[in-house]
Amino acid sequence: MTQPRRIIAQVLETSEDHPDVEELYNRANAIDPGISIATVYRTVKLFEESGILDKLEFGDGRARYEDAKREHHDHLIDMNSGEVIEFVDSEIEALQEKIAKKLGYELRGHRLELYGVPFKK
Repeated sequence: MTQPRRIIAQVLETSEDHPDVEELYNRANAIDPGISIATVYRTVKLFEESGILDKLEFGDGRARYEDAKREHHDHLIDMNSGEVIEFVDSEIEALQEKIAKKLGYELRGHRLELYGVPFKK
């Protein structure tokens, strides 16, 4: 693995949010100014094809990324700010299993994205 790819991997590993390519570029470039945006695009594509990264599209025209090996979680997207909130809810998990079983399926995975706006205070 090249040094720029190592830096990009490190940036992804330490990210607690869901960065897009431009955010990854800015973070990686702050560590090594020699990293180009083209390198970030190529690396992200390679990591995605290798199953290292998951590509997330939340309807805002930006592809975002997260580590594919992270613990399972779902997402709530704030439609005003674009903030992505990760959550796990055992009741939702159980309901999904129940629905799959009722329809004659063994659930092997899922992705849940909720879109909302905050209540007015």
